[in-house]
Amino acid sequence: MDVVLLLASFAVILAGAQFFTNAVEWAGHRLEMGEGAVGSLIAAVGTAMPETLIPVIAIIGGSEGAEDVAVGAIIGAPFLLATIAMMLVGLTAVIYRKRREQGVELKAHKPTLERDLRFFLIFFTLGCGIGAVDAPEAVQYAMLAVLLVAYAFYVKRTLAGGGDMQSEESLEPLFMARPGTVSAKAGDPPTVYIVIQLIVSLGAIVGGAHLFVEELIHVADSLGVETIILSLILAPLATELPEKANSFFWVREGKDSLALGNITGAMVFQSTIPIAFGLAFTEWDLDKYGLISAGLGVAGGIVAYITLHRRGRFGVPAIVAWGFLYAAFLIFVLTQ
Repeated sequence: MDVVLLLASFAVILAGAQFFTNAVEWAGHRLEMGEGAVGSLIAAVGTAMPETLIPVIAIIGGSEGAEDVAVGAIIGAPFLLATIAMMLVGLTAVIYRKRREQGVELKAHKPTLERDLRFFLIFFTLGCGIGAVDAPEAVQYAMLAVLLVAYAFYVKRTLAGGGDMQSEESLEPLFMARPGTVSAKAGDPPTVYIVIQLIVSLGAIVGGAHLFVEELIHVADSLGVETIILSLILAPLATELPEKANSFFWVREGKDSLALGNITGAMVFQSTIPIAFGLAFTEWDLDKYGLISAGLGVAGGIVAYITLHRRGRFGVPAIVAWGFLYAAFLIFVLTQ
């Protein structure tokens, strides 16, 4: 029964992601935002909310081991995004290479992605660095303030330089627009339709992700999986990765700026706001598992930045590197 519910929840997430990507594109078009800004802000933050709530709920619950779950979820999400999520987006490009004009390589708005990756590398390293040492409380609160200010600055910069806006002709009709009355060819759908579709689709993603987590935990418990694996690997994998199905759909359609911006924007968000929460409400003392995952996450970000900076796009070598980094952590955990 648990496996059936697990599969059903995944189906709900995928359906919600399909509707969400469609609504996000129309919302960005209505707000006259560039593709990079749409992916890095609206899509990234919207789909990052469920996994961001996991540490909040864990701390509020106050049960035994809740702080370990919270810290693991906070570190695990950006690590997953910087490794396996990037790898799977690359594999999606390979699978759909025949229908994509750009083939197997991922081409995106370079200034937006480089800015995202720089923010991620700097502030994720700083935030995790605080957790690696016994920093005084004053230092932790100072870092908290730095992270909040940094994300506000990031939002401002992204809005100012988000790339070209999508043309109306490139947009699919809004799914929830009434057939025969509103379409991409006839003109923009009413704003209320866009808002309703965003809310409904995000609700489906949130609900499906939480059901996915619960059923995944049941399955893992029946197999005797350690709590640290749930908090660092399974919880982020269950919430973050399915929601990045948005990126897979965008890559399939050749919209790489939206796809990659969705991931790198979430990396920036997850390396600032949740870590600020951790600094405020936990001891923020990372163990060996947290430090290793953080280090590999930084390595994944470095691979992405160097590849993008040198070549302006991502290819097979980067895809292999991201997969290797994620596999290295799994091997480390399983051999302890």
